Amino acid sequence: MPTDQGFLAFDLGAESGRAMIVRFDGQTASLEEAHRFPNRLVELPSGTHWNTTGLWLELVEGLGKATDLAKQTDTPIVALGVDTWGVDFGLIGGQGELLGLPHAYRDARNAPAMQRAIDRIGEAALYAGSGIQLLNFNTLFQVEAQQHAEPRSLELAERLLFMPDLLHYFFSGEQANELTIASTSAMLKPDATSWASDLLDRLALPHHFLKDVIPAGSRIGTLRPALAEAAGLGDAPAVVAPGSHDTASAIAAVPLSPEHAATGDWAYLSSGTWSLLGMELDEPIVTDAARAAGFTNERGVGGKVRFLTNIAGLWLVQQVRAGFAAAGQTLSYAELTEQAEASEPFRTLIDPNHASFAAPGGSLEKLKAFGDATGQPAPETPGQCVRCCLETLALEYAHALQAVEAVTGRHAVVLHIVGGGGQNGLLNRMTANAIHRPVVVGPFEATALGNGLTQAIGTGALAGLDELRAVVRHSFELETVEPDPTDPTDPTTGPEAFAAQADRYAALRGAGP
Repeated sequence: MPTDQGFLAFDLGAESGRAMIVRFDGQTASLEEAHRFPNRLVELPSGTHWNTTGLWLELVEGLGKATDLAKQTDTPIVALGVDTWGVDFGLIGGQGELLGLPHAYRDARNAPAMQRAIDRIGEAALYAGSGIQLLNFNTLFQVEAQQHAEPRSLELAERLLFMPDLLHYFFSGEQANELTIASTSAMLKPDATSWASDLLDRLALPHHFLKDVIPAGSRIGTLRPALAEAAGLGDAPAVVAPGSHDTASAIAAVPLSPEHAATGDWAYLSSGTWSLLGMELDEPIVTDAARAAGFTNERGVGGKVRFLTNIAGLWLVQQVRAGFAAAGQTLSYAELTEQAEASEPFRTLIDPNHASFAAPGGSLEKLKAFGDATGQPAPETPGQCVRCCLETLALEYAHALQAVEAVTGRHAVVLHIVGGGGQNGLLNRMTANAIHRPVVVGPFEATALGNGLTQAIGTGALAGLDELRAVVRHSFELETVEPDPTDPTDPTTGPEAFAAQADRYAALRGAGP
């Protein structure tokens, strides 16, 4: 009889998606990739959308490939679940039909929608009503944008399903909103006990399509028989909601030691297209100081609060790479990092959260414009551009860490970096030097791990979050990067060098063209 159980984790990011088998033998976990595919935005006359049907076909293909792999190792797939980026959603009509192609969070209509909401009730009321950082792509503002552009679709909707909820519906035929993804919307009350109907009423926005919310680890249903048969599955696996927001799954898989778990003296950085830096709390913090510092109160696995701030992340490097590729110079991420390492330190710094960098395209021109507007030399070579992005991120991480410590009153003695961005060793060294404390790097596949092992909680194979983290800690090698005043690549980029740039960087935040 097989002893291993397989949990199929579908992990969808803004650039790509994967189907990953998380194998669990009762003590340790391992990962195997079954399928990987690109995720591209679709520009239509109605705006920027996700290719939702294309993504669904990739998930179905991933299900078949994962089934074949699982059979080879005699590992039954007992459950599956989906995590994605936050905030985006589809509307479901009364007969279960998807009412239109979901818009993407980078849609240009979101910024004016946010401004309309602010003009109506003010930033303080918006934050107090949900505890969520005010970002123009929040679901709340996307609903306002939809109400402004096509109100009839909201009237016809029986259910709003966030992207992972929607894909769980496609798999199981059952509709449910999972808590961690719902909490990114700015439409839940800060204590997450119910939807923020009072806030939505003040904004004159409908909310009849917001129904009951389930916690991560809840069983939604069973894989539809036709899908199970097509994939070659004998027994249809359960469809279990993981931390359906990818960051929630990633933070669940932080390999936290029992000592840090007891004292709370740690912080996390989920590093990928976005960088999410913060602390794990038991209760939300909804204060003027938290709002001014740009912190959000999202929900995590096990009822935790992910008190964090959103930072542009490696999206900046992805866009630089795309910009040089468009100009005929195609370089791998490894080549870009190598050239960055050889480039002059602190030549140009930017504000990573400047509005101009949020939209795709034109990255090289945007970097030049920011340099010109702030009296800095414009980065020109691939190495200069990437070094500019990485040094800026490290300095922003230091700023965000100081801010979260000030708001929470806690001191972090260590920063855990999880996610694919942890594979950038240069950025890890810069981060350790910028924050003046060690960083623990790994696992890189934290999101898929957290997804699969939260499914294991849902099936009873694990007891809870502490057990999940112990499994991760015992299953993977971690790297600790210490602040190094004598960086072998360049002694001018150690902790003192980063500290000397802090005031310069602070002056650039909020600057630009």
